[in-house]
This record gives sequence, C-alpha cells and structure tokens, in this order.
Amino acid sequence: MARKKKAVPALNSNSMADISFLLLTFFLLTSSINTDLGIQRRLPPPSDPNIKPPEIHKRNTFTVKVNRADQLLFDGEIGEINGLKERAKEFLSNPQNLPDLPEKISTEIPLIGKYEVSKGVISLQNDRGTSYDMYFKVQNELTAAINELKDEFAKTRFGRDYKDCNVDQRDAVDKAIPTAISEAEPKNVGGNN
Repeated sequence: MARKKKAVPALNSNSMADISFLLLTFFLLTSSINTDLGIQRRLPPPSDPNIKPPEIHKRNTFTVKVNRADQLLFDGEIGEINGLKERAKEFLSNPQNLPDLPEKISTEIPLIGKYEVSKGVISLQNDRGTSYDMYFKVQNELTAAINELKDEFAKTRFGRDYKDCNVDQRDAVDKAIPTAISEAEPKNVGGNN
C-alpha cells in the first residue's frame, strides 16, 4: 500500500504586506530629512509707503543682468561667471576711492570707530527664462564676494575670520560691509540683455 505523503504546512504570508508597510512608515517617520535648502537671505522690513525711498546714483549701482541664454552682463559689459566675484568685490570695496565706483560715507561703528562705508548696491535682474543653475551660480558668486570682503575686514580689524568673531564684532563687520544686493522681479528680456 502506498504511503500518503504528509503535507508540509505553508507559511502564511497574508500579513507580509502589512508588516512591510508598517516598517516603511516607521523609517519615514523616524528619519530626518534635511530641509535647509535655499538661499539664506534676511529680507528687509516692509518700507513705509509715506516715506520716499532714497535716490541711488548711477555710480553706486553695479547692475548684473542674466538673459534666458544664461549670458551675463555687468554694468553694460558682457562677462563670465568666473569674473563676477572679483568685479563685485572691487565695486563694493572701491579701494582707491575712484569716481566711477560707489561713494563712501563716514560712519561711526562700535568697536571700529569712524569708517568709510560704501554706498554701493548690486542690482540683479534675471530673465524669466534664466536657468535655475545659472541663477544659483550668480547668487553664489555675489554672496561669496560679500563674504570674502567681510572675512578680509574681520582679519584686519580683529585678527580672525568673520565666522570666528563674537556677536559684537560680527555686528560691527556687518555695518562696515553691508550686504547690499537688490533683486528685481524677473522680466522677459529676450535673448539679449
């Protein structure tokens, strides 16, 4: 007589999908997601509509335009991204006090004393078709120019990098080297600046 084979019990996999879903949910909820992406800028307070904004002279404005083909124009001259930082630093610092670069105003700054602060403003204008990559490259170069000026100033005045200064020293450096970037609303400026 033939022996009947004993059936091996099957593994119940009905709840495997539920367990997988619960594990996935657990890891999503307990893991941290870096959300500090973007450009760090402190927006100015809203302006009073009753006060007329100050007039900015042409000599105090460094205009940077980016067209939809990601081409740069600084103060009416075609330029490359790798030259933007040095041009911005030269404009903002105006080391020789040249008449075609920004004027300076003598200001009393705590911890520093009287200092000639540049009235220069960098005006950035993008085309609506400018790529995000180029937009961020331009922002990075302009920010790097200001950060380098702050570092150089902090080293000469306080003997350390800006990031290593205490709060009062950083405040003094910020008053001596203000972050003066004005960004206009993007426009359709076409293929050419």
